[in-house]
This record gives sequence, structure tokens and C-alpha cells, in this order.
Amino acid sequence: MSIIGAKTSSIAVQSNLITAENLAAGYREMTVWRDANFAFGRGEFVAIIGPNGAGKTTLFRLLLGLQHPTSGSLRIFGAPPSRGNPQIGYVPQRHIIDSETNIECLEMVRLGLSGKKWGFNPFEHNDRDAAYASLKAVGAAELAHRPLGALSGGELQRIFLAEALVSKPDILLLDEPLSNLDLRRETELLHLVNEAVRSRGVTTLLIAHNINPLLPHLDKVMYIANGKVATGRPMEVLTSESLTALYGVEVEVLRDPHGNVAIIGVEEHHGDVR
Repeated sequence: MSIIGAKTSSIAVQSNLITAENLAAGYREMTVWRDANFAFGRGEFVAIIGPNGAGKTTLFRLLLGLQHPTSGSLRIFGAPPSRGNPQIGYVPQRHIIDSETNIECLEMVRLGLSGKKWGFNPFEHNDRDAAYASLKAVGAAELAHRPLGALSGGELQRIFLAEALVSKPDILLLDEPLSNLDLRRETELLHLVNEAVRSRGVTTLLIAHNINPLLPHLDKVMYIANGKVATGRPMEVLTSESLTALYGVEVEVLRDPHGNVAIIGVEEHHGDVR
């Protein structure tokens, strides 16, 4: 783990789907964070955490090709990010769904294959079969013909996950998928995501408020704060030494007997870090 990471070898780079060297991000004249060095391999599950406004969603914008780095290098599949990459599945932080939204779940998931195909087409059986298989994979097959507007928050997140996975992406980006879920539904969704990561080898980056439910599943943590980025295994990043260096003030990391983390010494000073 390092805040300013070491250069990766050419052999390691070939096995990584996402690599960054001395990466900086910002808007106009403002730098959000800089000097980020990280590499994520196939099938790794990574949590992105840090205070509000630290630049977590900015990272996703870079990966989706919606924003360019202000300096440094970012490569996905060995090339700079580009918009509309079909190898990337993305679930944004907010979907505008109200009780009047009548599109069926199966059709919504099918849109993950092509956003231009509204309405069922009886000659496109492969699309529908793939959409149904994706719903089944996230435990939502029974919702196939339910309208989106009739679903609970936990059910909606399953549908959005199925939509992101239907095209069989190599990278999955999830922006706060656990928000507003109760503990049971949060746990269920995490198990589904972890199953997708492990069974399909999907490299998954998940932005979260609370790191603790994620810890049993994670390969790496990226902690963004104070204009800096620390990346590594959870036991490397979530330490008093690492976070003190990141914030530039004394920070203490405590763990309970169950392995849950409490972060003391910053404004948001507990495991529920934003």
C-alpha cells in the first residue's frame, strides 16, 4: 500500500484491467486529488471510501471516459478510457424511478444490452433470454414482469445490478448501491455482488458509506481524502499510520473483536465513512 504508489512491472501491468500512474483529477482550475497510483486485476473486489466531496464519483467519471485526467496516466484494458465501453457495467448513484414508471423489469434489464431497443420484439429471443438469465443470477427472476414503480429499494438495486451484468462486462462500477437499504437487504446485495465478482471474474469497484459490511468480501480498499489517494489491502490502508499520512492529522483506527473498523480523529470518525 502507498499513497504515492510504486511503478508496477510490465508483467503485472499485463494482468491488470485498470492501471493508474501519478493520476490527478479535477475540474477547471481545481484539483480534487493527485498522485494516485493503483492497479486492479481481473476479479478483484475494491471498495472506494472517503469523506463527502473527496472525489469518489470523480474516479468513476474518469473510468467511464466522461472526464479526462488533469495529469498522469489512466488505462483500462491497456488503453485510455472511452465513453460507452461495453466492457464496463455501471450502476449510478441515483435512478429516477417513481410509482408511475410502468416499464417491466425484464425490459429494463434488456436495455443493458442496447439502450435503443424500447418495446418487446418477438424476434429478439436471445436478448430476452439473456435478460431473464441476468435477473435469475441476482435472485430477481420473479420480478421479471413487475413494473419498476412497484418495487422496493432493495428490489430496484437487484434490477439495476442485473442490468449492469447482462452484457457480461469485465468491469463493474457501483456508485453507493447500499444507500437506503436496511441491514438484511444490504447483506443480501453484497453477497450477490461478491458472487458475481468471484464466479464471473468481474473486477468490481464499489463506492460505499460504510466499510464494515464490505470487509469480509474485499480484496482492496481505495481511500480518498484530503486530495490524496491510498490504495491497498484493507489491513494496509485502514491503519492509524496510513490514515494519519492521508489526512495530515493524527488519526486512530480501532477494531472490535468482530473486525469492524472505527476511525477516530477526523470529522467523520467511524466505520460509516463517506
